[in-house]
Amino acid sequence: MSRPPSSRTAAGKGVSFSSSPVLAVKLPVWRSRLVLFFLFIAFVALIVRALWLQGMSTEFLQKQGASRYARTLELSATRGKIVDRHGQVLASSVPVKAIWASSESVLEAPPEKIAQLAALLDMSEQELRKKLVLDKQFVYLKRQAEQALVDKVLALNIAGVKTEKEYKRFYPEGEVMAHVVGFTNVEDKGQEGIELASEKNLAGKTGSRRVIKDRLGRVVEDIESVRPPHDGKDMQLSVDSKIQYIAYTHLKDAVEKFKAKAGGAVVLNVQTGEILALVNLPTYNPNDRSVLTGAQLRNRVITDTFEPGSTMKPFPVALALDTGRVKPDTLIETAPGHMTIGSATIHDAHKQGTLTVAGVIQKSSNIGTAKMALQIPPKEMWEMFASLGFGQQPNIGFPGAVAGRMRNYKTWKPIEQATMSYGHGMSVSLLQIARAYMIFARKGDMIPLTFQQSTATPVGTRIISEETAMKMREMLESVTQPGGTATQARVPGYRVAGKTGTAHKIEHGKYVNKYIGDFVGFAPVSNPRIIVAVMIDEPSGGVYYGGSVAGPVFAAITANVLRSMNVVPDSSVMNIIPEPSVQESL
Repeated sequence: MSRPPSSRTAAGKGVSFSSSPVLAVKLPVWRSRLVLFFLFIAFVALIVRALWLQGMSTEFLQKQGASRYARTLELSATRGKIVDRHGQVLASSVPVKAIWASSESVLEAPPEKIAQLAALLDMSEQELRKKLVLDKQFVYLKRQAEQALVDKVLALNIAGVKTEKEYKRFYPEGEVMAHVVGFTNVEDKGQEGIELASEKNLAGKTGSRRVIKDRLGRVVEDIESVRPPHDGKDMQLSVDSKIQYIAYTHLKDAVEKFKAKAGGAVVLNVQTGEILALVNLPTYNPNDRSVLTGAQLRNRVITDTFEPGSTMKPFPVALALDTGRVKPDTLIETAPGHMTIGSATIHDAHKQGTLTVAGVIQKSSNIGTAKMALQIPPKEMWEMFASLGFGQQPNIGFPGAVAGRMRNYKTWKPIEQATMSYGHGMSVSLLQIARAYMIFARKGDMIPLTFQQSTATPVGTRIISEETAMKMREMLESVTQPGGTATQARVPGYRVAGKTGTAHKIEHGKYVNKYIGDFVGFAPVSNPRIIVAVMIDEPSGGVYYGGSVAGPVFAAITANVLRSMNVVPDSSVMNIIPEPSVQESL
């Protein structure tokens, strides 16, 4: 019988295999046990870790996994259109493409293709690579790209370069309507004008779609139901694009003629309070904002304030008439052309002698206006100014509208009350002063202004009596007649009324030899339909009076607007030869 293998002997040696000195183990027993112990600990740690990951950290791991393959795609909502009162499109969204990349895939492309991609995107290869390493999963390479560029990029056939649909805002009226409509940014969010003011209604609500994508960005599977987008609402404005163009053209001509720093004009509908036109210069093209300055962006009609000068005179005069302190034929002595109040002296630009109240308005006498104002208690005068909206932010739902400056009556000194009566020592915006003239165009009441087309009849707030308003109409009409300060504001075929204003500008708290000339008026006098206000900022060439620089612009705008509205002429005089205007007081 053969022996078991353990009892075999080495060939020719007669020595047991296990007794070989080479195989003899001389290590201590505790070392092997220690190794086994550490192996046991390691296996226990692995088991605990596995239980922790699979039992306690399930949600975390699922999120980590999902972040590598799951994507939420945003479904863009189409932004609402903006149209004028006749339905003409002022702003609309056109479909474009956004070019994006999964950086991990793009960086694996041949270097020559990356160089070609960089050239198409108008950037250096170094800039492109730097952009790609910012985010390995998703990075925009170009927003709002034109289709021609998209086709060239896709023709490179670079894995990981994809496109998605988005929208770009287009403004057909360009620079003419820029300050009304405004513009959106690359994310299609309103930044200025109506685009900003009505962002919530115009933008709508975006939808979403949850999908699984592979490493090349291809959609593999939908994993959640689609939440559909809700498109924005269209908005119809009160603005008339034809009237806007009329105002823009004539204002631009005047700014260029007088080499002025800036200008503004606004046209209001007397019957509804609708803003029919609002123009500022300088302006900009919202379709191309590559070169854009702060001066171009400023919506001066509602954001800039200035001392209104003599355009304020009708209000204290109307208050004095309305309270029975004076009558249109009351005589007021303005000689010798200056008047001292306390330690200060005020002046008229020209000595006028004795004037009626109507004459004070026609000749624009500072002294005559101040004398009437000083008969009125400060609180009463302040309350009237406040009721006209001075010192208060206009409630027109438009960004940037300012309140102007009007101090509380409790701090007024007699000289301050006197100077405020002819528009010094306070500030207003052009929109504020235009709205205030509604009390003369609307028989004594005032209505709110709006940028949205209105069909309802607004309810007015009574400021002065109808009788006083009609008397003031006659006085303001005389301003444009021979002997007045604004004969250049007359309009052939229509009776017009209004008031000129000229004021020094204030810089660093001091008056400087720079001027703002303005004119505010309405027409036709027999049944006013529109109010037009014009401001020319820093006209040069030695001509700066409101009647000379702003009056002709008022006449040109008013004439064309009334004809475009088919308003029947109310004057038998069809041809008016402008006469030299009387220089207006500052």
